[in-house]
Amino acid sequence: MVEPALYPLRFSPIFQYRLWGGRNLSNWLKASLPGEGPIGEAWLLSDRDDHPSRVADGPLRGRTIAQLIEQSPQLMLGQRLLKFRRFPVLLKFLDVQKMLSVQVHPADGKFELIPEGETGKTEGWVVLEAEPGSRIYAGLNSGVSPQDLSTLSMQSVEANLASFRPERGQAILIDAGVVHCLGDGVVVFEVQQNSDVTYRLYDWDHIDPKTGLRRPLQVKQALACIDLDQGPVRPISPLPEIALPCKRERLFDDPHFQVWRLHGEVPFSVGTGGEPRVLICLEGTGSVDHEGAGFGMERGTVMLLPASVGECLFRPERPVTLLEIAVPVLP
Repeated sequence: MVEPALYPLRFSPIFQYRLWGGRNLSNWLKASLPGEGPIGEAWLLSDRDDHPSRVADGPLRGRTIAQLIEQSPQLMLGQRLLKFRRFPVLLKFLDVQKMLSVQVHPADGKFELIPEGETGKTEGWVVLEAEPGSRIYAGLNSGVSPQDLSTLSMQSVEANLASFRPERGQAILIDAGVVHCLGDGVVVFEVQQNSDVTYRLYDWDHIDPKTGLRRPLQVKQALACIDLDQGPVRPISPLPEIALPCKRERLFDDPHFQVWRLHGEVPFSVGTGGEPRVLICLEGTGSVDHEGAGFGMERGTVMLLPASVGECLFRPERPVTLLEIAVPVLP
């Protein structure tokens, strides 16, 4: 049996109940939200056994990204990424209407804190919506001790954690080991290492309506993850790269992922030869040209350009804003 050729792949979102979530992700995605409860996350591209992303359309519809990588590893990932057993980043939209738990993720070298099959977790956020009262906590104020962090309360969070009011368009890098939290009416795009390891220090006394219980904390493990030398974390200043035919600026240049923001009104190039790229449409509409066919994108669309697809031309139908994500290869 001859396998269908690879093409620009669109994926269906995977919605996740979170007690701190809301219903705002319906404004960002074509798919309807399930049920009536709070949806905190939409996983846009996930190569995880418990929540695998599936191709939304075309000859490969219904295939998981893991199946495609297993069948055609070099065509999907290119030679440079073949050392990864799964796609190395996880992409999400987060709708955080209440406060996320105060939490921290381990770095790759913290082997004793990382379950088998997982990695450390560095992540980056791009703010999509922010209400006047929303807040991002990231990093520590001067002089904070492990004892201070082990006994956090609603009153002491502000004294111990650095914070700022988020604004639309800001990009924030959260390195592994950085204590962080966000919420009270903020929607972000998140790119992260493909890991689900989180340790909570404090959860704002939230009660999960599904269980009637508070969620467990992992204070001992969290303290073992924290980089106590970290200072306040602030939004990154985008680095302009080109202005024509589209405005292209680099948001993140991390060992685990690179992210650019592209804004254009006339055709421009996306992707590159020999490695995969992921596109996320934040505003506008348009299509990716590949072998004479157009693959449409609109707000909320995620599209993976496999390594074999290479560079393509994006044709905006109206002014468009995209994120383009690459995966560097660690030494």
